[in-house]
Amino acid sequence: MSTISIDIRRAEPNDAAGIAATHDASWRYAYTGMLPYKSLDSMVRRRDENWWERAIRHSTNILVLDIGDEIAGYVTLGPNRVRTLPFEGEVYELYLKPEFQGVGFGRKLFSLARQELRRLGMQGCVVWALEDNDNAIGFYLNAGGRDIAEGNETFDGSALKKIAFAWD
Repeated sequence: MSTISIDIRRAEPNDAAGIAATHDASWRYAYTGMLPYKSLDSMVRRRDENWWERAIRHSTNILVLDIGDEIAGYVTLGPNRVRTLPFEGEVYELYLKPEFQGVGFGRKLFSLARQELRRLGMQGCVVWALEDNDNAIGFYLNAGGRDIAEGNETFDGSALKKIAFAWD
């Protein structure tokens, strides 16, 4: 019998390749058919192992879901970037490889990200999701998020609606 360890921890520089692979798999799974192919491919390729290693070394707040020495998911977080919203913290990204979705890992990762924001002294949390991303919308609604704002994100000239969810 073997034991598989499951850990959520701060990202380290040697996690960069695993985060890049998770980013690639999760973004292609979530956004294929939603975003123009050229935009999606460009965004995924830009966030290669070197990009993630630089982000980690420059103190970007990244937590990883480490399952049996495989980076199965990650979350990035920090100060809210939209000053008109009355929440101090923001979860910028939360992604899991497709094979790890739907079993509670995302919920745990999100919970720990919110705890980390509070530990950093940030009250309240906001998360943005594309309106067409039904999985993300369902996830944040099920996590108790309130739909508080709308905006647009442009990809290759195509404007897509996005929704902000918030927690106090």
